[in-house]
This record gives sequence, structure tokens and C-alpha cells, in this order.
Amino acid sequence: MRRALVCLLSLAAVALFAAPKPRVKLTTSMGVIVLELEPQAAPKTVENFLKYVRKGQYKGTIFHRVIPGFMIQGGGYVDYLGKKRTEAPIPNEADRSKAAGLLNHRGTLAMARTGDPDSATAEFYINLVNNPSLDFKSRKDGNTWGYCVFGKVVQGMDVVDRIAHVKISHARSDFPALPAKPVLIQDATIQ
Repeated sequence: MRRALVCLLSLAAVALFAAPKPRVKLTTSMGVIVLELEPQAAPKTVENFLKYVRKGQYKGTIFHRVIPGFMIQGGGYVDYLGKKRTEAPIPNEADRSKAAGLLNHRGTLAMARTGDPDSATAEFYINLVNNPSLDFKSRKDGNTWGYCVFGKVVQGMDVVDRIAHVKISHARSDFPALPAKPVLIQDATIQ
């Protein structure tokens, strides 16, 4: 009986660690991007992102910051540049995600924030190249804290690259990397 219980607990532990990672499908005006999230490395960040997906936060938002050779950022503005309401900011888990081996490398997904390390809400970005300057270095200040990586693109990196090469409008000084024609996130769903 005891041996059977040990075997059962061992199988349960293996199943827990082998559980599939959550995936989110972003349907954009330029194609589909599928993201695989890392809840073991950044649990609060992943739950925050999934909460926004569940409530439809990203539907109708745009990629409002597109910088070739750096990243594309979205999730916070609608196409007429109205800011979407968000929940309270979450704690920055960049130290934890880096310790788990998640770095701001090409194709990874991370939370956008202000200069305050704990200011991330709904906006996210996808790295177009390796960006080591965005990784956690220390808890000293906002410049060294880094940006929390919490997932990666598993399908649609070609779509991300197409978004990265859209024409940028220079008409708005407050949005210097805004695409001339909006790149919409038409929907975001958990797969």
C-alpha cells in the first residue's frame, strides 16, 4: 500500500511538471502570433497577462511602438490612441525570470513598464533581437531592475517581423514609433 502511494505521488508530481504551458493566440491585422507563457518562471506576470486576455483587454488594441532592430510593443492603446484602463501595476519579476533562464532574446515576450520597476500593467513587447540591456542586473533602480520576460513566440515570428517593418508615422511627437497604418490586435484568446 505504501509503495503504491509513493508511486502515485511520484506520477502526480511528474504530471504537474509536465503540464502544458498556457498559450495565447493573438489575431492581428497582419496575421496570427501564438505565445507560450512561462508560469513557473514568472507566475504573477503570467496570471496578470492571462487575466487581461480573459477580460478582452487586448481586443481592438494596437501595436503603438514599433522599432525595427529592437521590439514591437502593444496592448495599451486603441487605434485612435486612447489609453485603455488597466488594473493596478504588478510586482516586477525580472529577477525571478532571469534566474529561470528567461532573457530578452529574439522572440521573447516581456512586460512593458515606466521607469518604476513595479509599474507594469497590460502593455507587453516582443523582442526582435537579443536585448541584454533589458535584462535584470540588480535591484538598485529602474535602470538596472530590467523587464520581466514571461513567454515566447512559438508561431508567427514571421508576422512579428512583418509588423517590425511597417512604415512609421512621424506626425506625432508623443508617439515617435507609431505605425502609419494601425496594426490591430483583433483578438487574444487562450488556447
